[in-house]
Amino acid sequence: MRKLPLFIFLFLSVAFAGAWDINEKYKGPKTPVTDTSWHPDILDGYEARYVNQGEAFDGPCRSTIIRKLTSRPSKKAFLYIHGFNDYFFQAEMGERFVDSGYNFYAVDLRRYGRSKEPWQYPFNIRKQEEYFADIDSALVQIRRDGNTDITLGGHSTGGLTVAFMGAMKGKDIGVDRIVTDSPFLEWNFNAFMRNVAAPTLGFLGKIFPNAKQKQGHCDGYAYSLLKEYYGEWTYNTDWKMVYSPPVTWSWVNAINSAQSRLMKKRENISVPILVMHSSRKIDGCNYTPEFQTGDAVLDPFMLQKRGEKLGKVREVCTIDSGLHDLILSRKPVREAAYDTIFSFIRRHSK
Repeated sequence: MRKLPLFIFLFLSVAFAGAWDINEKYKGPKTPVTDTSWHPDILDGYEARYVNQGEAFDGPCRSTIIRKLTSRPSKKAFLYIHGFNDYFFQAEMGERFVDSGYNFYAVDLRRYGRSKEPWQYPFNIRKQEEYFADIDSALVQIRRDGNTDITLGGHSTGGLTVAFMGAMKGKDIGVDRIVTDSPFLEWNFNAFMRNVAAPTLGFLGKIFPNAKQKQGHCDGYAYSLLKEYYGEWTYNTDWKMVYSPPVTWSWVNAINSAQSRLMKKRENISVPILVMHSSRKIDGCNYTPEFQTGDAVLDPFMLQKRGEKLGKVREVCTIDSGLHDLILSRKPVREAAYDTIFSFIRRHSK
């Protein structure tokens, strides 16, 4: 059968984009939750509060700050930013930092996890800079709590966001160092898809921002994480779905733009940056034991290549047999990731 030209395929995708909605369109009132006081979090031993982020393109918007403080006074803090189809649920992670003398903070970004409002399409975005306000709000809270030494960390799209923020803000980033866990620095596609198809879809995202691109119906990565299958973790699969939902074309454009501008301004990153990635790429869709031994989402060799160009002071480290989220890997592997993070922070402390 003859293949359709790309522009016809994209046009038809627009026409049928509505078929990919995962929920019926919300028709109720857009009334935001305005309680911004600290309250017990869904994770034992943590507390959280909402931050009103004002009016966004789809209505009122909020982010959520989650924290766990050390029992002894400390002026050191670590702020964690999650990835796509994700939210902060790794209680063990915060406990590791607190036990090591760091006040721990995380953000559920707008339209994710604790922050998602019923009228918002999950994970939707027009441009990556929208997340800067969510991160800056957390940094204000961290300084208000008395912290003067701050490490900003991010996983996958969160890793892209924190590196991009460092490049765009330069000396005004407001943190002492950046840590990334499998940052989304490049698409895991062939050259044609990276250089032609994805940018074309991104360009059309400026015209049809709410059109959606269906993703593969793959369970390999989720099954390698969830305790009910083959992993060690329990989390809310309404917030971190087994099957990734369709992404908006504006999301594709935001990622394309952030990746491109990050590399153009990479030398503007003024603080030390750590780029961690797995030692191997895992291909496939449905679970096999091999999914426990590498990155099934991104290509770690592409991440290494781009990571070696970021900033003026950088460390690029391979974590043997790490999953895409290195901190969710088997215990010996995630211990290696934690050791790498803490060693990096110590080496680049004032």
